[in-house]
Amino acid sequence: MPSQRKNHRVSYSAAMRARLSDIAQQAEVSEATVSRVLNDRPGVAPETRQAVLTALDVLGYERPARLRKRCAGLVGLVVPELDNPIFPAFAQIIESALAPTGFTPVLCTQTPGGIREDEYVEMLLDRQVSGIVFVSGLHADTTADHDRYRALIARPLPVVMVNGYAPNLPAPFISCDDREAADLAVTHLIALGHRRIGLITGPDRFVPVQRKVTGYKAAMRRGTDVSDAELTELTELSLFGVEGGEAAATRLLERGVTGLVCGSDLMALGAIRAARQRGLSVPRDVSVVGYDDSPLMAFTDPPLTTVRQPVPAMAVAAVRALVDEINGHAAPHSEYLFRPELVVRGSTAVARAPGVGEGGPVQRHTPSATLAVSA
Repeated sequence: MPSQRKNHRVSYSAAMRARLSDIAQQAEVSEATVSRVLNDRPGVAPETRQAVLTALDVLGYERPARLRKRCAGLVGLVVPELDNPIFPAFAQIIESALAPTGFTPVLCTQTPGGIREDEYVEMLLDRQVSGIVFVSGLHADTTADHDRYRALIARPLPVVMVNGYAPNLPAPFISCDDREAADLAVTHLIALGHRRIGLITGPDRFVPVQRKVTGYKAAMRRGTDVSDAELTELTELSLFGVEGGEAAATRLLERGVTGLVCGSDLMALGAIRAARQRGLSVPRDVSVVGYDDSPLMAFTDPPLTTVRQPVPAMAVAAVRALVDEINGHAAPHSEYLFRPELVVRGSTAVARAPGVGEGGPVQRHTPSATLAVSA
């Protein structure tokens, strides 16, 4: 019985033995371009790569195994760590938003002394992921070498960056407006009568930190008569986390602040702990504002006033941009800024009269309850 060669799909090895000119002619590209696509090498535009793959399909050849894997529906999701509950929140919503698109995230989390971001990327490339979302990664670090991302983009591999803008990278960026976040927090405390307001946030090499400092100083200049020299004295850059917030708050409380704006909710919890260790009451003696509105902040003691990152909207936007890039519909290579929201709870209150909280002797109180954060 004669074989049905017309419908027979030849193997990848046979495809490699076929004349590249046939594929090149069908795709209307050079043979060198066909070779780069078949070997999954960088330097080929997405639309050209798709034309070569379509030519393979039309001519009846199976796609190379390495290219078929990329259709398996995996995307990388790289986050700094899971100790800060805002990052699991991002991961959960990104996973939910990816589900209807047929993609599954490979979650990569970093810990001190553990696997580094570059090592995770190599692992993800080995698994032939279709794209990667970076949340607060090295792209946010102004001292980091961004060539690592240029190499990914040149492969080409779709990438999306969340929180941390690098204008020299041609990729979509999704960010919360950190300047506005600091402005909202300061404006809230000024409305409550506070004038000596301190800022606690992370190292200044990070873009979100730089923006928060800018927003804080602008709001303080607009709403108070504090000098630039005093603003420098009232700004404490520390390590992110409870311990960093506690150490920075201790220094600022010694300088007589009555309000604290913090770069994360965890730093704010550290600030509350520092106040209580000095015998001060929150919010009676010191008002504290966090940032993120991460899960459980409504249930701390006191419930934390904070500036909320619009995590659901940001996560969905990141997924849409990534899927568009994967499907060959390039998302705009610019930064999408999302507006934060002030959430007022129990950790802020009207400033006490001068002589009690601002410049005069501080009345100390024995804390009536302990902060719901372990030491």
